[in-house]
Amino acid sequence: MADEALFEFLHMEIVSHIYKEQQSTKPELDNKDRAVCVSVLEGMGFRVGQGLIERLTRDSPSFKDELDIMKFICKDFWTKVFRRQIDNLRTNHQGTYVLQDNKFALLTQISSGKQYLDQAPKYLAFSCGVVRGALSNLGLDSVVTAEVSVMPSCKFQVVIQKL
Repeated sequence: MADEALFEFLHMEIVSHIYKEQQSTKPELDNKDRAVCVSVLEGMGFRVGQGLIERLTRDSPSFKDELDIMKFICKDFWTKVFRRQIDNLRTNHQGTYVLQDNKFALLTQISSGKQYLDQAPKYLAFSCGVVRGALSNLGLDSVVTAEVSVMPSCKFQVVIQKL
């Protein structure tokens, strides 16, 4: 329980630090500055995801297909990182997956409802990077985006890039 709170606090402080650092050069952040912050957070998450998936799959047999990898991400990986499984996994069987978490851990401390909905994207960039990094180390290049309509519910859309 204590380690969950520490991770959530650390995550909030990292996000705050990245945005304050970017804001130190200008009084007001524009869309370009916000994009830089999101990119930095996503990059940090990418590296964390790579490291985590290496440790989690060290003793696992190889996966047979893309869907098998996504099931692993939703059950085992998500449980290790966020202490619960994904609530729903959907796919169109053409490389697009939607992972829904109705009580996303990194949003529950911020708000319930629509009060801070505009602040949600900056708290999801790191998580998108974690998922993308994990998938990258499993051999799947992807684009991961997150969408929030009501907090703390969140949908992650994973689009696998075909080579």
